[in-house]
Amino acid sequence: MARTVLVEEHGGPEVLKIADCPVGDPGRGEIRIRHRACGLNFIDVYQRSGLYRMQQPAALGMEAAGVVEAVGEGVTHLKPGDRAAYAAQPAGAYTEARVMPAFQVCPLPEGISFDEAAGAMLKGLTVDYLFKRTTPIARGDWVLFHAAAGGVGLIACQWARSEGINLIATAGSAEKCRLALDHGATHAINYRTEDFAARVREITAGRGVDVVMDSVGRDTFEGSLNALRPFGMMISFGNASGPVPPLDLLTLAAKGSLKITRPTLFTHIADHATCQQMAGRLFAKILSGEVKIDIGQRFPLERVADAHRALEARATTGSTILTL
Repeated sequence: MARTVLVEEHGGPEVLKIADCPVGDPGRGEIRIRHRACGLNFIDVYQRSGLYRMQQPAALGMEAAGVVEAVGEGVTHLKPGDRAAYAAQPAGAYTEARVMPAFQVCPLPEGISFDEAAGAMLKGLTVDYLFKRTTPIARGDWVLFHAAAGGVGLIACQWARSEGINLIATAGSAEKCRLALDHGATHAINYRTEDFAARVREITAGRGVDVVMDSVGRDTFEGSLNALRPFGMMISFGNASGPVPPLDLLTLAAKGSLKITRPTLFTHIADHATCQQMAGRLFAKILSGEVKIDIGQRFPLERVADAHRALEARATTGSTILTL
């Protein structure tokens, strides 16, 4: 049995319940892993609230780290006793132990702690596809990154600095702007007190940025388009403020032949070899010291509802994890 967070109906944090659930043995292509820490992400909020509908009852959580207890037939890249971490579907990481498909689970190097890995996998692999797999970004290019003091954002700031990319951060307070700058942002804009699109134009001498990376959604979408240079790329990868309203494609033409994409991490890591390659790049960044995982908040599993409240209130910085 393993303590597991379940939701039986969509709603607020109060719908999160903890139950003892059987774990079982792995079948072909599966492993059983005992978690040491689990990561929280906004996708968990979307699934709990019903923005992303899930069949009930449902388990939550997309990333965790721990020790492999057993492997099923056909699993060759992991063995019992291995340290491992993952960002993966189906959801179910908010638990002490689980049986799950093995192909998105990655061997975890000794130099990276379970807490760091739990706070890094979904967020760090997201940063990898944003900078390495979505559109060409070269040294010296300009990127606008929203919510830059969050878990994904602080990794992105460091990643950009390590590759000579100019990252303009936005955040909701002077303290969060300073945090982004300390982690490698070239400039930081407090979106509560400044027009970020106008400020971006000032910073780039009127040109605009090459790429916008936007996980906020509705509140920042129009300004993000206005901050792009002609032929610039808008990457919309989240909806923290709500879903983006329908877009007239002629808007992209009028604003300078802009490009737009709505990627998901799980499309990128659907292939085993690609997933392992992306994790290897992330682990190399962490082990080299170019990227440090900032664990801003730790909650015991019993306080998962409080963790969700903090996340939704934008009262967190860096990564948030559940401890077991």
